[in-house]
Amino acid sequence: MTALLEVSGVTKSFDGFKAINDLSFNIGPAELRAVIGPNGAGKTTFMDIVTGKTRPDRGQVLWGERSVSLLKMSEAQIARAGIGRKFQRPTVFEDQTVADNLTMALKAPRGPFAVLRWKPSAKSANRVTALAGEVGLADRLARKAGELSHGQKQWLEIGMLLASAPRLLLVDEPAAGMTLAEREQTTTLLRRLAETRAVVVVEHDMDFVRRLNCKVTVLHQGAVLAEGSLDHVSANPEVIDVYLGR
Repeated sequence: MTALLEVSGVTKSFDGFKAINDLSFNIGPAELRAVIGPNGAGKTTFMDIVTGKTRPDRGQVLWGERSVSLLKMSEAQIARAGIGRKFQRPTVFEDQTVADNLTMALKAPRGPFAVLRWKPSAKSANRVTALAGEVGLADRLARKAGELSHGQKQWLEIGMLLASAPRLLLVDEPAAGMTLAEREQTTTLLRRLAETRAVVVVEHDMDFVRRLNCKVTVLHQGAVLAEGSLDHVSANPEVIDVYLGR
């Protein structure tokens, strides 16, 4: 099976500090992957490089069946190519309804002139309803986003990302600040999304990673330290030393 995303030999330094150091790994087309590691391991820089926010000093980042280089593309081009990123803090329009937020997200990826001409239609209304259903907010369409719980805002933002039909979702610490019930629902959501696309979850919370029940990549000093199931990497003496503690 060809990789959807292939990162090879990527290095990035900031003022002499190697944030990413000869990093290589790949993600399959329908895969759930957790990326863990201590602070400063390179998790955020890795996401910044994949989304075009940061350019590496060297290495390759290849995308899709035709192995297109993401390093030649702008952030907007990368987003249109099918890579969506969800930051830790949800960025939703608080004074707009859930439906309005999703409608704006549908409108967004079409380029500046298309957006001006875009009009909501029965088809887009159906799509908004479907997106809300997919992230568990079907009964909240008329509610203002500001009235949602923290977890629901996170789901709304995932729904807004799904509006552009991404093939890869990068999700940063989705479990932070959620109630236990919300965490369980988020686990279910991410696992379901990964049936049809790649989902990479950067997370500190080991309990949440265990619930995801997926392959885990451990980063340390900007490189892959270990990879495999959570049980496999948790038993690795180096991982215990640098991250899990004895």
